[in-house]
Amino acid sequence: MADLDLSRIARESLALLPTPIHEAPRLSAELGIPVWFKRDDLTGLGLGGNKIRPLEFLLGDARARGCHVLVTGSGAQSNWSMLAALAARRCGLDSIVCFYGDAPDEIRGNLLLQGLTGSDLRWTGDASRASVDVMIEQVADDLRAQGRNPLVVPRGGATARGSLGYLNAAAEIAQQAAMLGISDANLWLATGSCGTQGGLVAGVAAGFLPQVTGVTVSRPAEECNRRVLELATGAADLAATSAPTPAMVNIIDGYIGPGYGYASEEGNQAAALVARTEGLFLDPPFCAKGMAALIAAARAGQIDGPVIFLVSGGAPTLFVQDGAL
Repeated sequence: MADLDLSRIARESLALLPTPIHEAPRLSAELGIPVWFKRDDLTGLGLGGNKIRPLEFLLGDARARGCHVLVTGSGAQSNWSMLAALAARRCGLDSIVCFYGDAPDEIRGNLLLQGLTGSDLRWTGDASRASVDVMIEQVADDLRAQGRNPLVVPRGGATARGSLGYLNAAAEIAQQAAMLGISDANLWLATGSCGTQGGLVAGVAAGFLPQVTGVTVSRPAEECNRRVLELATGAADLAATSAPTPAMVNIIDGYIGPGYGYASEEGNQAAALVARTEGLFLDPPFCAKGMAALIAAARAGQIDGPVIFLVSGGAPTLFVQDGAL
């Protein structure tokens, strides 16, 4: 396993790294396999979360190219858009965030925090998530016509450059696992826009991690497989590390529940178990569903462990459980 050198790639220091890995002894006893938590809910900016790692590379690129404003989008309760706007302001950029649908009557959760960033918030008036993509491009074109230089980032920040954040995390996890005596661990996570798993799979190809299992909470498994491999390949190319293969992409389907952004009954039960045994809160739309899949696999005797579960943040969504992101 070679060292990872990303020093030639522009990067902003936004996260408090390394985030800790700690054992979950009571949950491990409940499931009959050793489980550890990788605490990327503790990355520091705002209320923390996995999106801060890719934002280091995205904002580094923005500063290097002299960008004036970040343009991105999502749903109203997206962890991505809130943290992206916060990171942009921290780096001295303006931010414009596009949301699908209409502005809600009540402002809470991530949308409440979004307002504190002073971002320009815009609504498509269309319930389709894809309407955000159209508005992002329209806004970016308008800014260019005004002589401004926007950094345009798609929903979730899922780009090859953003995935460098989790290629770097893979190297970090490998070092921590060695120090803790954790060998041959399978890293589990909830997979949404696929950028996080893409970076981690690039880490598998580079020899930092033995295996990564993503539980799709947003998209069909076939689409996730394609997106994860594309992002992993792009990140590996930027980092000049070994290219991933399709066999390195492992996606578990069946845990999306009522749909993207909505809590599921299985996820709620999994989150309750983790809170009860380990005093850790998992966000309902993402981590809780990923943990539900892990619990089911452990109880069915399908995995032996050790497992490292990525806690990716999303605390504000704990307070908005009656609607989609």
